[in-house]
Amino acid sequence: MRRTDLALECRARLGETLPNGVTVEETAGDGVSVTKIEVRTKVAAEALGKPIGVYYTASMESFPDSDALTDDRLSALVQALGALLPPAGGVLVAGLGNRAVTPDAIGPKCAEMVLATRHIDKATMYALSLPRLREVSVISPGVTGQTGMEAAETVAAVCERIKPACVIVVDALAAAGAERLAKTVQISSAGIEPGSGVGNARKALNSETLGVPVISVGVPTVVDALSLTGEAYDTAKPPPEARALQGMMVTPRDIDTVIDGASRLLALAINCALQKNMTPAALLGLM
Repeated sequence: MRRTDLALECRARLGETLPNGVTVEETAGDGVSVTKIEVRTKVAAEALGKPIGVYYTASMESFPDSDALTDDRLSALVQALGALLPPAGGVLVAGLGNRAVTPDAIGPKCAEMVLATRHIDKATMYALSLPRLREVSVISPGVTGQTGMEAAETVAAVCERIKPACVIVVDALAAAGAERLAKTVQISSAGIEPGSGVGNARKALNSETLGVPVISVGVPTVVDALSLTGEAYDTAKPPPEARALQGMMVTPRDIDTVIDGASRLLALAINCALQKNMTPAALLGLM
């Protein structure tokens, strides 16, 4: 079976027939199409291979550059985030991944551009002529090899301390098809299991482990080399002719540019979804 973190690719494996408990809706805008997959039952989750939840997949030709960050690609992501966010309360944004490994750096780079506001009180907002801001905290917990701690442990400890109404986790994902790399964003209410797509699953971050709603935001940056052969090998036990590819992950040649564009787009989308009293242009100026 080909590894993937994308609900859209899992749905494609099922063919034309959808199991009971799975619904699919598609919408299109200028330069972007959005597929909403909702998984409602345990039976449906087992059939699809994804946890119960809502999955938005935005597909685009490319991530926008800094001159086109406010087009329909941004609007699609803001709308998806808005549909999953609680209407009020503080939000913790966690940028997962390893900044030193380019395909895995999207979480930390995105977190650097998310507007943290928890320290700004009403008097400061007034003095700086700022509109009312939603309370936002931001962390980049690193990876276990750097800190000795699971990202889930760090995020859970922060949640216990600041008690947010919701957590947004941003991370790199794995795709089954190369055509999804650098062209796809998945936003889900089901949380995330970091590293699962590359066979290095860590502790999950979801509503069960953190005690609050968890929204995962991710971009596929790697594809399993076995998947590129076009054969549905068992990735745990590939045949002799494919063993040289076992454990290899492939990423685009221009992955540094991809990460820069994707992290900027995700950060602006998160900022716009959380700070509804500010315009995208104003938020972009603060990033």
